[in-house]
Amino acid sequence: MSSAPRKRGRPKSRAEGSEDTGGVRALERALDVLDVIASGNGLTLSEIAQQLGQAPSTVHRVLVTLAARGMAETDGQNQAWQIGPTAFRLGSAFMRRAGLVERARPVLRRLMEETGETANLGILNGDAVLFISQAETHETIRAFFPPGTRSPLHASGIGKALLAYARPQHLRQLIPGLRLDRFTPTTLCAPETLTADLALTRTRGYALDNEERAPGMRCIAAPIFDFGGEAAAGISVSGPLHRMSDARLDGIARAVISAARELSAGAGPAGNG
Repeated sequence: MSSAPRKRGRPKSRAEGSEDTGGVRALERALDVLDVIASGNGLTLSEIAQQLGQAPSTVHRVLVTLAARGMAETDGQNQAWQIGPTAFRLGSAFMRRAGLVERARPVLRRLMEETGETANLGILNGDAVLFISQAETHETIRAFFPPGTRSPLHASGIGKALLAYARPQHLRQLIPGLRLDRFTPTTLCAPETLTADLALTRTRGYALDNEERAPGMRCIAAPIFDFGGEAAAGISVSGPLHRMSDARLDGIARAVISAARELSAGAGPAGNG
């Protein structure tokens, strides 16, 4: 006696409409790990696992997989995990669609022509600024931050502009976790000195990197706000000290602030890149 034909389809034990497969769970776990890394300032394996409430061994397997695809990377010295270059490439695809980089391009070009110096666009990336666009001056001696370059928050104009206009709660979380490395004699390496400089930035409306990252180079930056009032990106002008003299600072600052306001007016969701 032959048995009844077997029905095709998903097993009865799986609820109708459920997508709770092992593959989807693994993808969700990887996305959770990426989200934690992106919101941190360089997190260790144990810190990531603690935040997610998962076993370190499980999180480690995810991190190794992400690192192999360039989505995450680790600092060999302190084993802190950060977002990797592939994540930037994917994020750049979104920003091209959303329009932040495209809208900023003519503004950067105009700012470069008006000031004669390199104009930059950057966003917050963990404990650093990630430069995403640039209009480079034709001068022989010039600042150069190609897209994908990262710079410490405390030693860059855009970094200090983003810190100065961060929400107070976010700022209190960021500063204690920053590595305030010294690059030049004028680098702000003490939390209290950095905090005072951020207060000055808010008062005058722009941040000044006064040879704090590289000797002989200055940078003036201002924040770009999204519709929610968040400092979502920053725009700056960078150049050598002999051309960005004290006599020119006010004029360059006005140009940078004007460019930032122009981009803020249409920032929208793209500014959250």
